Amino acid sequence: MKLRKYLWVIAGIVSIGLGLIGVFLPVLPTTPFLLLAAYCFGRGSPRFYRWLVERSRIGVYIRSYREGRGVPLKQKLLTIALLWVMIGFSIVFVATTWWFKALLAVIAVGVTVHLGKIKTWRPESSAALEPAKPVEPAEIAG
Repeated sequence: MKLRKYLWVIAGIVSIGLGLIGVFLPVLPTTPFLLLAAYCFGRGSPRFYRWLVERSRIGVYIRSYREGRGVPLKQKLLTIALLWVMIGFSIVFVATTWWFKALLAVIAVGVTVHLGKIKTWRPESSAALEPAKPVEPAEIAG
């Protein structure tokens, strides 16, 4: 049983690592990996889970996404702008074949559409960033 918990924690750490890499690589999505990390920590370590959703800077975004509030408009616009800058750079300076350039463009369009469909969160004040109640790992683990 302990081995299973350790595997969940390791999967959570790997997910955070991939999410952080995704901050710099536009082809690798950040948010799904962070949500996966929250799920994994919820199954393996209540302490890591609380750290992720309550103490880290990304916890605000994980909580708002999980609670159905969506993503702040500023974050959406910044993400889409950075996505297109990085994909555009890759298309112009990195990709050498037409099909790879087309693939990058299709990925950029798909991510843009996905972000556009996510509910836009408009917090009334900075107090909206605080969780209403402590979130327990069991709530995400299902």
